This record gives sequence, C-alpha cells and structure tokens, in this order.
Amino acid sequence: MVKAVILCPGQGAQRVGMGKDLAERFPAARDIFGSIDDALGMKLSALMWNGPEADLILTHNAQPAILAHSLAVAAVVGATLAPAAGAGHSLGEYSAYTVARSLAAADGASLVRRRGELMLEAGERRAGAMAAVLGLATDLVVLACREASIGHEVAVAANINTPDQTVISGDPSAVQRAGEKARAAGAKRVTPLKVSGAFHSPLMAPAQAGLRAALAAVTFRDPAFPIIANASAEPVRDAAGARKLLDQQLVAPVRWVECMRRAADLAGQDATFVEIGPGTVLAGLLKRIVPEAKAVSLGTAEEVSKFLEAA
Repeated sequence: MVKAVILCPGQGAQRVGMGKDLAERFPAARDIFGSIDDALGMKLSALMWNGPEADLILTHNAQPAILAHSLAVAAVVGATLAPAAGAGHSLGEYSAYTVARSLAAADGASLVRRRGELMLEAGERRAGAMAAVLGLATDLVVLACREASIGHEVAVAANINTPDQTVISGDPSAVQRAGEKARAAGAKRVTPLKVSGAFHSPLMAPAQAGLRAALAAVTFRDPAFPIIANASAEPVRDAAGARKLLDQQLVAPVRWVECMRRAADLAGQDATFVEIGPGTVLAGLLKRIVPEAKAVSLGTAEEVSKFLEAA
C-alpha cells in the first residue's frame, strides 16, 4: 500500500480523448464512465472521447468530465493506496470528496454539472474576467487588486496557486487595472484566461443560493480520509463541514499554497502526492510549494499501469 495524498485537478485540465485509454484497458474505469453517463442522462463519455472541443470546454460539461476522469483513475488504483489526506483544486474538491466516499459518484457528477450551470449563468448575468499573474508575491497581488477595486468594480486574488503565481478575478476593467498594477510592481507576466465568468470572486454570489440548494439535496457522509478545503486550508472530517465549505468555496479564494503545506504536514514526509485525473498541473504546482514532496500524476492508461506495476 502506498501512503498517499490524493490530488484532484480543476477546470482547464480537460481535453478531447481524456480517459478513453483508461476505459479501453480497465473495466473498473469503464464502469465509472458508464455510471456517470447514466447519472447525467447524457453520453458525457462520448463527448470526452470524441469532442467536439467547443462543447467539452463548456463549464457544465468540463466539470463533470474532469470529475469522471479522476474517479475512473481512483477506481483502478484505489486498492493500492492508503490515503492520509486529499485535496482538489476548485471543482477538484468535489472529486476529492467523492473519492473519499463522502459523496456517491452519481451525486458528485450531478453536483458539479449543476455548479457549472450556475457559474455560467452568473457569468452571463455579470460579465467577469480572470488573469494569471506570474512572478509576483501573493501579498503584492492582493494589494494590486485592492487598489484596482473602485466603486462597484472589484478584483480579488482568486487562486493562490504558488507563492509567485496567483490568478485574479473580478470585473473586467478592475482585473485589467489590477494586472497593470501587478506589472508595475514587478510581475513577470499577466496572462488573461479564457473563462465564462469571474470564478471564486464576489461576482459568483448570484449562483450561491442555487448551489446551496443542490448541496442540501444530496447525501453527504463523513469522508473516509480528511479533505483539505480550498476555502479554509484545513482538513474536513465530517459531512456537515464538507457541505458548508463547498458552499463557501464558490466565492472564496482557492488557498492552494496553504492547502498543500497543510496536507504535507498532515500526511508526513513518507507520503506520496498522487494526482488523479487529466494532466500534471497539480504535481507541478506542488514542487514549487513543497519542493521535497514526492509526487506522481496518474491520468493515462500507461501512467496507471506503470504505477500498478511498481506498487
């Protein structure tokens, strides 16, 4: 058994073809994709494997697709892991709770699809923007956002991904001003992101009532292992805490740097961080937050097969 911290990726990791090789090689993965298709009443797996990309990247499709991919990997490698903790980046937090059996797979998929719909609607109601600020300390980015927020226009630090990589979010004009101030403060690069709204900012508040209702409508159980919450950067061990912090997460920053440091402290030096799902982004971020941590990314059938052979 591998002592592990489970990491689940967030939106942006999706790509056409994701998970297809897993379904072809591993029956357990194939069963997960089929059960989520059934839960959503649509052939999500066909969209994941064949596209079109224009449909896959839509928020309400990308979110359950990434969750499904993470759960498919977990179904294959789960028996080899002894999770000491888990965490997920934004929507990945839902995946983490589902892997920890706090949520049933069908409920997790339905929740993130509804979350995606609500976030899209909020973005249509009030246009938002996001941008990645690279090469500037978080406190200076926060200051730039504060100075750029004028009147009803706001910009906030939304995703604190590494000590020198922060995503800002808010009204387009405020985000632009914050980016300019960040450059003036020494940021190496400010890159606008292609998004449908200002995620993890006050602009998502109109979606909160609908998400709260969706969270209340499904059964939560105490997770089988602690999940480090985005909003608090603290371990959640009970069902009530999970529901409450997923509600808060919608408008709160993703405190990923603190989450990774907390997970490392909780799990100990002998744990391996295991990223499950599409891409390798979280393992890359981890190396910039906890350089000494061991990490592996499992998203493809080849990666999973090698891991199982070595376990």
